[in-house]
Amino acid sequence: MGEFASQRHAAPPSPQPPAPHGAFDRGEPFLAADVGGTHARIGLVLGTPAGRQPVSVLHYQRYCCADWAGLGAVLRDFMAQLPAAGHAALAARVRRCVVACAGVVLDDAIVNENLPWPVAIGALREQLGLSQLEVINDFEAVAWATQFLDVDETLPVIETTQPAPRGPVLVMGPGTGLGSAVLLPRAGHAQVLPTEAGQIALAPGNEREIAILRVLARGRAYVSYEDALSGPGLLKLYHALCELRGSAVALMTPAEVTGAALAGHDATALETLEVFCGLLGSFTGDLAMLYGASGGVFLAGGILPQLHGFLRASRFAERYFNKGVMRAFLQKVPVRLIEHGQLGVIGAASWFLDERQGDPAMPPL
Repeated sequence: MGEFASQRHAAPPSPQPPAPHGAFDRGEPFLAADVGGTHARIGLVLGTPAGRQPVSVLHYQRYCCADWAGLGAVLRDFMAQLPAAGHAALAARVRRCVVACAGVVLDDAIVNENLPWPVAIGALREQLGLSQLEVINDFEAVAWATQFLDVDETLPVIETTQPAPRGPVLVMGPGTGLGSAVLLPRAGHAQVLPTEAGQIALAPGNEREIAILRVLARGRAYVSYEDALSGPGLLKLYHALCELRGSAVALMTPAEVTGAALAGHDATALETLEVFCGLLGSFTGDLAMLYGASGGVFLAGGILPQLHGFLRASRFAERYFNKGVMRAFLQKVPVRLIEHGQLGVIGAASWFLDERQGDPAMPPL
């Protein structure tokens, strides 16, 4: 998943916004996209009658962002495939789109150094002939979607003896960046707070991590948790440990590091993954305390699903609980792992239906 988290900002309308296509109803098809630094996940969706799942994903496809010239090209390809998938009639009715995206909206553009291309919101809306295009944060969308998860769709990392009470739910995880959002449950209407928690300063928890921080901070004024807890961060940890151990750099990608660690082929890779899990446990505990996440923690992102067994056997839990007087609180906060999959698409679409309802009086982004 991708993708460092950021606040969603309202962007001004383009100079000549198209005229609205009338009031929106739940039977109108629309596009929902989840765009990160590595993958773009696109869905054709419909609102459903009242029930646990608010949207139905009629057609879905995942794209590798680096293979495409821009988000407009991705969405146009997706639309072009709909007739062959049996959705020609619905495709002709699509006039609205919601995009969950890593980055910051500034004026009319989505800005994120992890995206392979810039995204101009007004131009994208005009290219696709849309009357409405909304943009929210990618982890905001995933957090929204956790309302509709069943426990059997998750994997346990830290379990509690009693079900989590109704309360704030923390959603976080490493991918191309480090994302985080908090779901605030309310009667009949939840609220999601997107955060920039991944940009908090990295805090080492032992002498080895202090030495790693010295290496990461060389020539830099600031080192964030994202610099360690992300795909690129994992590689930075590996390089730092190669230097500290006096070993040669033999692995070139995050996938190679995790693969070698899990296979037991490389001692430096194994230590890298152990440090990664320890830092993740410490940071997760910090955020659970910060937000009072009595409703539990969901770990997402593109890296963790393949590490479930390793994560449970690592020092993640030890570091998660190592919070002094707050240990008793954290022992009541479960931590579960979720597969990203269509969650961003479902969350973005559900947010759109709940928050905006396609109100034509709302200025389009």
